[in-house]
Amino acid sequence: MFKLTSLNLNGIRSATSKGVEAWIAATRPDCICVQEIKAQSADMQNRFEQLAGLKGHFHFATKKGYSGVGIYSRHEPSDVRIGYGSTEFDAEGRYVEARFDTPARKLSIISAYFPSGSSGPERQLAKFRFLAEFHPHLMQLKAEREFILCGDINIAHQQIDLKNWRSNQKNSGFLPEERDWMTKLLHITEPTGGLIDVYRQLHPDTTEAAYTWWSNRGQAYLNNVGWRLDHHLASPAIARTACGAAIYKDVKFSDHAPLTIDYDFQI
Repeated sequence: MFKLTSLNLNGIRSATSKGVEAWIAATRPDCICVQEIKAQSADMQNRFEQLAGLKGHFHFATKKGYSGVGIYSRHEPSDVRIGYGSTEFDAEGRYVEARFDTPARKLSIISAYFPSGSSGPERQLAKFRFLAEFHPHLMQLKAEREFILCGDINIAHQQIDLKNWRSNQKNSGFLPEERDWMTKLLHITEPTGGLIDVYRQLHPDTTEAAYTWWSNRGQAYLNNVGWRLDHHLASPAIARTACGAAIYKDVKFSDHAPLTIDYDFQI
């Protein structure tokens, strides 16, 4: 069994001060993909290169205190790819890919942090640019290898993926263009799709229990006024091995909840 967790930390220093390392030690994932590290390489040295015995691999943003992703793993990758070749977005620290290749199999685990457009029109346009160039990257990857992408994708795909869908139809994260992008990505029969939303494969109709992010405004967390923004997106063959999912809403290391999925394979 391969136990894989995704978690937006909203700052690795903040999350560790709230007990995330002890939680990792207790739940024992084989691999945890983290987003929004909000740290630089120098900040990580002698403190965050490992968490609970798992070795980390990172993609840091050029801008201090911004973005950044990582993969902590029990197993040593055969290769690590930093960034996905974007002239614009690789500087923002949004993509790290750990490859666990054998003579019989090509497999990647990816931690990705999609841009948010909620701060204004300029960032929303940047988000659309990211989506436009990231889609063909995923299609090329799917043609070459099995993979699981874990991350905060900042998109709620369907009405069941957020509490107040009616009032959010013109807001970033639930815009028609963003949802159409997800529909295309997950389209089963189209050659430009074919990826699997693994949580929805296991829980196709779950609503309130599926949320992974809550605004810090008002009483959103206490009232479970949430969004499902954190995902495992996988190539079909590896998605078929998924056999259980858990969202740890009762632990709070950031404004996101950890999403763990068990897969019936071993590295």
